Amino acid sequence: MTSSKPKSIQTMKPETAAKKLGVLLSATPAEFQAGVVSRDELNALQSSPPAWLADLRRNGPHPKQVVAAKLGVSISGLARGEITEPLTTEQIDALKAENPAWLERERAVQAENRKEALRLKEQR
Repeated sequence: MTSSKPKSIQTMKPETAAKKLGVLLSATPAEFQAGVVSRDELNALQSSPPAWLADLRRNGPHPKQVVAAKLGVSISGLARGEITEPLTTEQIDALKAENPAWLERERAVQAENRKEALRLKEQR
């Protein structure tokens, strides 16, 4: 005879949820920032994002990991390029169009790192 325990609800801090959603916490609504987020709520936000989340993902401001990914560089590369603040999609597009020397250099470094990682993976 086994009794099943009631399933505990997993919750996370808003910072963690924002990171998992790929958005900047400070740009989210106050209700999101003030509460805790359950795993079920996070899954619901991911599967059918409300308007505020869709807008943040589309227009930003974006956290540094998203900015780095959109520019094709590492987070360290952003720092070397002196990009320390969150950027909007419009600002990211402007940087891509301008293609400054640091961005070109960091993209080359990132491409080389990917090539090396692939080479090492194939050796195994």
